[in-house]
Amino acid sequence: MAQLSERAASGSCQPGENAEAEAAKLNQSALEFMLGAQKMMLEELIFFGDEMLERTRIEMQIFNEFVTKMAGAHSVRDVRTMYQQCGEHQLDFFRRDSERLFKHSERMIATTSKLIKGLPLN
Repeated sequence: MAQLSERAASGSCQPGENAEAEAAKLNQSALEFMLGAQKMMLEELIFFGDEMLERTRIEMQIFNEFVTKMAGAHSVRDVRTMYQQCGEHQLDFFRRDSERLFKHSERMIATTSKLIKGLPLN
């Protein structure tokens, strides 16, 4: 009995202290994970809004170009040329949009990996 009180007085009760430290570490890592996930979701919403605005702007520009060329077409040959050029612009837009989406997906995978590993996001 005297030995137990001596151990308690000397501070050798490590298991309780270690458990508290471990619980604090787990709580801290859970908090960091949740904050990281929240930050990632917010960044995704901002990215989505920006992408939709940019996509709308480009689509309007392509449509405006189409209407302008359609108004300037005076023959079947001009209409065929106009459709060909506008089709090329649309395909180019899809290509750039797909590349942007691919790069964004790579960035999301890297960010998610960092978040799961517990590394800082920035």
